[in-house]
Amino acid sequence: MLKAKDIMSLEVVTVKEGATVRELAALFLLNDISGAPVVDAEGRVIGVVTESDLIFQNKKVHLPTAVAILDAFLFLERPEKMEQELKKIAGSTVGDICSHNLVSVQPETGLDELATLMAEKKIHTLPVMEAGKLVGVIGKSDIIRTIAQGQ
Repeated sequence: MLKAKDIMSLEVVTVKEGATVRELAALFLLNDISGAPVVDAEGRVIGVVTESDLIFQNKKVHLPTAVAILDAFLFLERPEKMEQELKKIAGSTVGDICSHNLVSVQPETGLDELATLMAEKKIHTLPVMEAGKLVGVIGKSDIIRTIAQGQ
């Protein structure tokens, strides 16, 4: 069975958390990529940013549904979710819009587990980490290429 190390891209394009959203868009276009690991000033991977994060910035603001009972308002959705969305929409740097909930894999992770992670968690870009260091990245295109090659 194929593993992450067999299909990962070794030439990883990373982006600093302080880069602007415009710089990120240019980076994606220039390198023909749809996502990148986000690194802090020390070069540690702190998150992932994708084209979806850029597109999210241009969506309409969804106001949470609330019901008025007597003098109180009950929100049918979490107000924290709206706050997170507003921060992301208003973000001007990669650190503002990226996912800080880092999901990564190891070089020995099997293809079936990679596909399951990507599908179930709706992940587009998976950093491959070994001993705390970034050694590669797997995107959806890497999985699709593997399927197309019949491996």
